[in-house]
Order: sequence, then structure tokens, then C-alpha cells
Amino acid sequence: MNATSFRNVIVEKRGMVGWITINRPDRYNTCDHAMYSDIFDALRAMSGDRGVGVIVITGAGEKSFCADGFLGDLTNFSRHEGRLHFSMAQEVMNAIRRAPQPVIAAVNGVAVGGGNEFVICCDLAIASDRARFGQAGTRVGSSPIFGANNLFSAQVGEKKAKEVTFLSRLYSAEEALKHGWINKVVPHDTLYEEVQAWCEELLDKSPAYLELTKVTSNVWWETLQPTMEHAKQTLLALAGGAEMTEGAGAFMGKRKANWRQFRK
Repeated sequence: MNATSFRNVIVEKRGMVGWITINRPDRYNTCDHAMYSDIFDALRAMSGDRGVGVIVITGAGEKSFCADGFLGDLTNFSRHEGRLHFSMAQEVMNAIRRAPQPVIAAVNGVAVGGGNEFVICCDLAIASDRARFGQAGTRVGSSPIFGANNLFSAQVGEKKAKEVTFLSRLYSAEEALKHGWINKVVPHDTLYEEVQAWCEELLDKSPAYLELTKVTSNVWWETLQPTMEHAKQTLLALAGGAEMTEGAGAFMGKRKANWRQFRK
């Protein structure tokens, strides 16, 4: 097993399975521009490796798969940095959807915000019974435009998707399974064993026809691209404003955001 360590991710090729581990457990594996860049580079390298038949994305540590974007960056927002951040997030989600191999999310802990969008965008998702899922945009001053606001409705139904994105609650792995959000829940200590078993099963399928099946299953994702591009521009225009500052500041300060002040 050869491991390559980027600054923010660990990339391993275990036989014919490529593993990408988001490696910032000190901040719950939240993603900033540098993190997204490393994940994108890792995905691009694995996508082009004919010896990799399945790609797995997981998080380092015992608590978090990926807990959204790194909100410390938003309390001192730069429009230029924001453009880079949002664009790279979009590129990562596209890389997951367009990789010729199946991509599995091995959800070892909390998957919130952008972390939940990783789950939405991956082809398959297997979760620890300790995992929790949800969005956080309306609570912290953002909006999940790269999967949760759009593709997610096709996975769990419009009403449930709007509940998740409007209310910013957390959901258990069992509830996520019930709604078709993920494929399977297993005891925490057996997560990677189960994921490997699914990988072995996929490796025994035709790579050409797996790729064809994946590409033709992406019809809704590709149809949504113009909408995502427009939403990205709107998100950028709103970013750095009073509501983002209030939400990010409240989160970083561990206080409740005062959203009602903006309704006066």
C-alpha cells in the first residue's frame, strides 16, 4: 500500500482501489480552497489511472467525514478568494460525477454542508452508524448550490430535500438510509471492511459498461450545470454581505445567529 500525502489529503492506492482521505481532523475536515484543490488533483490523478477501478472518499479521524467549508475564511471575506473557493468546489463535484470509475463515499462521521454534498455527488455512499448528515447554509449564511439544492431532490424527493436545506438540521445515518440518501449503514468499526467488499464486487464488473452506466446516469447533473453556474454568481454577489458575516461570525463565536434583525 503506497501512500502519498498532499498538504490536506492522503492518497492511497490499495490494490485497484484509490482512497482519498480528507486530512484535517483538527478542524473536522472542513474544506477551504487549498483542500478542494488537493481533492481535485487527487481525483484527476486517479481518474486517469487505468489501474484504479473504484475511488473511495473518506475523512481522517473518528468524528468527521467533512463538516462543510472552513468558515474562518468567511469572517474576513475576499471576493477574489471567494470566486476561487466556489469555482474549485464546483470543479471537485464535477470531477466526482465525471470520473470514469464509481466513486464511493465512506462516511465515517459528520457530513454537513459541503461534506453532505460530497455524499450527494458520489455514486454510492456507505455510512458508519455514528455518521450524521445535513446542510448548514441557512444557519451560517450560505446556500448549497452544488448538489443539495438541486440533484438532492432527485435522490430523496423535493419535500425532504427542501426540509434538509431550509431547516439545516442534522439527521442520523438510519434516517438518511430510510430516505435513499445513502446505500447502507454499518457498525462504525466495520465501515472500511464493508466499503472494501463493495469495491471488490465492483471490480468484478465490466469497466467499460460501468463507465457507460455512470455517464448516462449523469443526465440530471449535466442538465443542472447552467443553473449551478448562475447560482454560483448569485452566491458570490451575496458573499461578504451582512448576513454571511452574521452567520459565519456567530458560528465561529459559538453563539446563535440573530437572523430576525434582517426581517425588519
